[in-house]
Amino acid sequence: MKILITGGSGFVGARLARALLAQGQLSVAGAPARKVESITLADRAPPPDDLAKDPRITFVGGDLNEQLASKQVPAAGTEVVFHLAAAVSGECEADFDLGMRSNFAATHALLEACRALGNRPTVVFSSSVAVFGKLPGGEMPDPIEDFTLPTPQSSYGNQKAIGELMMADYARKGYIRARSVRLMTVSVRPGRPNGAASSFFSGMIREPLAGVRAQVPVGAEVQHPILSPSLTIEGLIRCAEASDAEWGPLTGLNLPSLCVSVGEMAAALERVSPEAARLLDWVPDERIGKLVYGWPGKVHWPRAKALGLKANTDFESIVREYIRENPQAVKVAVR
Repeated sequence: MKILITGGSGFVGARLARALLAQGQLSVAGAPARKVESITLADRAPPPDDLAKDPRITFVGGDLNEQLASKQVPAAGTEVVFHLAAAVSGECEADFDLGMRSNFAATHALLEACRALGNRPTVVFSSSVAVFGKLPGGEMPDPIEDFTLPTPQSSYGNQKAIGELMMADYARKGYIRARSVRLMTVSVRPGRPNGAASSFFSGMIREPLAGVRAQVPVGAEVQHPILSPSLTIEGLIRCAEASDAEWGPLTGLNLPSLCVSVGEMAAALERVSPEAARLLDWVPDERIGKLVYGWPGKVHWPRAKALGLKANTDFESIVREYIRENPQAVKVAVR
């Protein structure tokens, strides 16, 4: 089986690749499990060394639009595509053209390339909870359900919603098997901050644990749906495995989530490390708040639950998962 992961060198993409290599086989759309023969990672940056050294990994570097135009990806015979590559929320608000090129044009070109394969590949599209939003002058739908009408209030959210619609129509025509998966905010992400408005949901934990001050740009009352990295990867793989009957409608599916307030996140950090919690600076940022205050908090996920997926039970366990997996990044005392 040949697999393509766009954005494959990033945190989620690399972790997904490791999980697929570790299990060694994949059951796609309810079919019997088959051996994972090769995984192509398409990204601007090279993958981590452990992946680069695996003979089952092929790296294709450069801009995704250019890779697709030159037919470098997807390789002939590719059966599964995990489309993770994207410009993130803050970048899309700052640079409209970048967002449209990265999130709309590249997704359309990828779907056309998958159509040209002629083998109806399974495409797992990483959509986002940002497809939902608070309408100006109106209330946020509460809770957000799998079939709540998308009302994006950002360029990023609009581009992801467009991606979901394209996925559904290409699947309706029989060109692909569509799996649009709405990711919650993945926390805690290791490494450096990115351009996402939601980046602080990791930064307010990651940086203080490294002994570095971190800004909290919104109020403690803000609620947000969170899912740990490990359960996010579990969800992506399970959605690829789901049969058409298990998946159901062609519309997007909400991954599981833990609805947690920013204040509760800070309290969890303090229970784990009072020293780290003292490094939080509660300084409002109007630019970030404008986006975050328009995002949903409580999200229901019955379709994911029917697939056997689960959410984290509490945020403290997410913090401790990060510490276990990244001990070298923790520079303060923890309990």
